[in-house]
Amino acid sequence: MRIGIRCFIFLFTSLPISAASLPCIAPEATAASINKEVCVRAHVYNVVQLRSGTRFLDVCSPQTPNAECRFTIISLAEDARDVGALTPLVGADIQIRGKVRSFPDHREIMLTHARQLHGGPEKFRPNPALLQRYSASEHSLAFRDPNLRNGNGNGASKPKPLSVQ
Repeated sequence: MRIGIRCFIFLFTSLPISAASLPCIAPEATAASINKEVCVRAHVYNVVQLRSGTRFLDVCSPQTPNAECRFTIISLAEDARDVGALTPLVGADIQIRGKVRSFPDHREIMLTHARQLHGGPEKFRPNPALLQRYSASEHSLAFRDPNLRNGNGNGASKPKPLSVQ
C-alpha cells in the first residue's frame, strides 16, 4: 500500500505544471517568451480606445516615452463583448494569460476574453485560410490531404460519408 501511495505522489508531483499556475512575469521579461503562452503581471496606467473600437491597455508609466514602451495589451473591437469594460482596470495591477506576439518595435498580448484576466486561455480563432474550401454540406475538406488523392493528383477528394447500420 505504501509503495502505491509513493508512486502516486511521485507521478502527481512530476506532472507538468499548467500555464495558469505558472508564476507571472514582468512585461520587460516577455522578450524571452516570444510565441509562448505566459502569465504577465502589469499595472494598467491608462486605457486608450481608437475610433475603430480597438483598445490598448497602457502598461508603461507616464514617464516612459512611447518609443521606449516595448509591451502592450491589445483588445480588438470584435472582442469587446467577450472582454467587457476595461476602464475599471485603470490604476489596477492585473495578471493576464496569453501568447506573446512580437513585432519589430514591441511585443503584445491579445486580450480576447475576460477569462484571460483570471488565468483562462485566449478565445479560439480558426485559421481562415483553412476554411476557404470547406463546405459541410458537400462533405469537402478544409485542406488538401495528400493521403486522400482521388487519382487526378489534386489531393482534394471528398471523404466518404459515414454509413450507419
